[in-house]
Amino acid sequence: QVQLVESGGGLVQAGGSLRLSCVASGRIFGRNTMGWYRQAGGKQRELVATITGGGRTNYTDSVKGRFTISRNNYRNTVYLQMNSLKPDDTAVYQCNLQEQTALRINYWGQGTQVTVSS
Repeated sequence: QVQLVESGGGLVQAGGSLRLSCVASGRIFGRNTMGWYRQAGGKQRELVATITGGGRTNYTDSVKGRFTISRNNYRNTVYLQMNSLKPDDTAVYQCNLQEQTALRINYWGQGTQVTVSS
């Protein structure tokens, strides 16, 4: 099993910045993709950004140029630097780890609340 623990959420004014962190522990398969997803009230969960072990990144269009995902493979940690935050970014942000195997098993963190006030 893999456990994911997020930190760094909070309340920030529009235009501000936050940095989320997620530490993975347990039986982590070597090849994996880590990422961040978010879910706002009454909406479906959506992908924010992902990063492979080799550093290849993918972002949803609405955060390109504002958010940066990175990871430290030695510490099994993924980060999300969020700049120029907007009220529309308000959501619960969840960390994800997907094993790059035939089963593509997904693990999820408990989520951290990000609230952006206008």
